[in-house]
Formats: sequence, C-alpha cells, structure tokens
Amino acid sequence: MNLQRYEQVSQASDLTTFRQGLIDFANDLDFGLVVGVLAIEHRGPGAKPEYIAVGNTPEAFLETSRDNSLAKRDPVHQRLTHLTKPLIYDQAFYVEAGAGELWEMYAPFGYRTGIAVGVQMPGYRRLLLGVDREAPLPTDSIKLNRMIADLQLLAVHAQDAAARLLLSKNPAQPEARLPPRQLEILKLTMEGKSAWVVGSLLGISENTVNYHMKQLFKLLDVSTKHQAVLKAMELGLL
Repeated sequence: MNLQRYEQVSQASDLTTFRQGLIDFANDLDFGLVVGVLAIEHRGPGAKPEYIAVGNTPEAFLETSRDNSLAKRDPVHQRLTHLTKPLIYDQAFYVEAGAGELWEMYAPFGYRTGIAVGVQMPGYRRLLLGVDREAPLPTDSIKLNRMIADLQLLAVHAQDAAARLLLSKNPAQPEARLPPRQLEILKLTMEGKSAWVVGSLLGISENTVNYHMKQLFKLLDVSTKHQAVLKAMELGLL
C-alpha cells in the first residue's frame, strides 16, 4: 500500500479529510464500503459504551439498521468489542452464528463479505475498522493476508487522528477541566514521582495526594495513574 494513503489518514486535519482517506484506502483494497468506529467504554454504575462512527455507510442501510437490538445480535459487532485478532465474515459466518437473517438484511446494501480489525487505545477506547464489498474475498491466502495486514496498519495510523477528530465532533464528549492542585499532581506524576515525593514537593500529605488522584480517576474516567496521564495528554491538559 502506498505510504501516502496512510499519511492521508494519520495526518488528516479535519473529519472530511479523515473520512475521505478511509474511503480512498478501502477503494485501493477493492472494497466499496468502509467504517471506522471509536468505541469508548465508560466506567461506573449503569455506564454504557459509546460508539462514534465515520465512513461511507449508505443512508438506506442506516435507516434499516437503526434498531439497537440488531447490533446486540450481530455476531460481527459482538466479537469486535473484545476481539484481538482480525475478523473475516461472510454469509457462512452469520449462518454459523445463528444470525443468517441479518446477513440477508445487510447483503442488498453491499455488506456481503468483509474484514474488520481493532486496536486498543488508552482511556478504555478501541478503534475498529471494517471494510465490506459484494465480491467474495480472495482465495489466495497471500493476497488475503496482505489485505488484512494493510488494514491492521491503517488502524494503527488512524487511531490518533480518530481520537482527535471524532471526539472533537462529538457533542456528548464533555470538556475536561482539572482543578489547579490536581493538575499540579498529575504533572509531577507524569515525571515519574511517587505520591510521597509529590506530597513533599507540594507541601501536602501523601494521603491528600492519593485522594486527589482518586478524584482525577473519576474526572478522566480511568483507573490507573498511567491511564490518567495518557488521557490528560489526549485531551490537551498536559
């Protein structure tokens, strides 16, 4: 795959360019449909995952698949939420999973066979990339593996741009703000200093530092110091 295609996605300055980069990449792989989904796992009681998508999904298909119960039954959707290896799917895949009628519903829109990959990101996020087409996938294992490898590499290149562009266009994404004291603690933590050292430098107790860190975990929706630093960096707070 031409390096320019990867750069078109990774260096996209706006959502339109990012979307077109995904479409051009998919077309080069001989796929007419592509979708990138930023999956965000929100923590806490009753929290539900959030999905922010970009691609060239047909409007008619969106209307047909608007029912949330379809996604819960879709075996591709179910496996992508936790799968660590590429997923190849076609009619046989859906039939074997007991969801053949879903494939029958999707096929008229061009979703007959496809490949999907995912990469884990900081902050309980995951980028999912899927390409679909009507024609069967190559029977030549070398060609098929090349397609999969190209798509996996695209996902790696796309993850930062996806977080930057998709989250900025998501009205449900809250603007993170950290109190000055907690920001000081996070900056020192980023430098690798322990809670005891941070407390000594700021003139507060180690217990107070740990209390502020727990508050940071809640504000940033993370569970470790490392994740808190990465999330704050993603949000432009550090």
